[in-house]
Amino acid sequence: MRGPQREAQSGMPGRVTIYEVGPRDGLQNEKAVVPVEVKAEFVRRLVSAGLDTVETTSFVSPQWVPQLADSAELLTLLGEVGRGRNRPVLVPNERGLDAALAQGVQAVAIFGSATETFARKNLNRSVDESIAMFAPVVTRARAEGLWVRAYLSMCFGDPWEGDVPIAQVVEVASRMMDLGCDQLSLGDTIGTGTTGHVHRLLDALDTNGIGAERIGVHFHDTYGQALANTFAALAHGVTVVDASTGGLGGCPYAKSATGNLATEDLVWALDGLGIETGIDLEALVETSVWMAGHLGRPSPSRVVKALAGGDD
Repeated sequence: MRGPQREAQSGMPGRVTIYEVGPRDGLQNEKAVVPVEVKAEFVRRLVSAGLDTVETTSFVSPQWVPQLADSAELLTLLGEVGRGRNRPVLVPNERGLDAALAQGVQAVAIFGSATETFARKNLNRSVDESIAMFAPVVTRARAEGLWVRAYLSMCFGDPWEGDVPIAQVVEVASRMMDLGCDQLSLGDTIGTGTTGHVHRLLDALDTNGIGAERIGVHFHDTYGQALANTFAALAHGVTVVDASTGGLGGCPYAKSATGNLATEDLVWALDGLGIETGIDLEALVETSVWMAGHLGRPSPSRVVKALAGGDD
């Protein structure tokens, strides 16, 4: 399998951590329930391909996300593969944290919104109420020695509210990080962000004490900007990038949100810059083709299409 010609670019990091969200964010919006055995094999294949950080599932109410109702069973099937500090699970509240702790997880993520409308639609709470809900979750998780990530959605635009002021994003992000989270993931949930917006937001966060070393970026490719925005973030010092194998994903509460940045497309681009990821691209493409077969449709990843000859 061919790879890109490597030509380094100044100002870029030597290594990037890809935070794989395919098993959770990628699959959560699938209408047909994926068998738990397939999900477990998906995670195993991703880890085998060199993805060190894989978000495996979410302990949310099955009423809200039926696809992830098998979270406890999945972690049981995965055993130790699913329980390290680099195998985070999403938890919305203390009940979710209780379930995650019962499974012996060592890392969790909470998910907030920079806008009031999405907070209501996603969590049935205002921004203030959601942060109040997260506070005991983070406190207890840290007391248990867990690593904690904070997702912040709608950082670059909201389908109901339109443009989201940078100051508003910074204010909510600061409140979430003040809870004691280790990392902040900035979500371009509907994919409307552009490179200048990325730089301005990262500058504002840095000015407010949230430096690039504590930030991950989470771009959707709705308008074809995910890779460009990623490289703007890398040039700013960010070294953690969220991506989903095969470009799977969307958002069940934001209908204009299409798939996440495809992990294969990101790996190809990083490899071309000589940036290390530790990922075996051939094995990753094979995994995407395998999962596409289970989902009954081809992968939207352009790299998968190119390297698999379009027969995926």
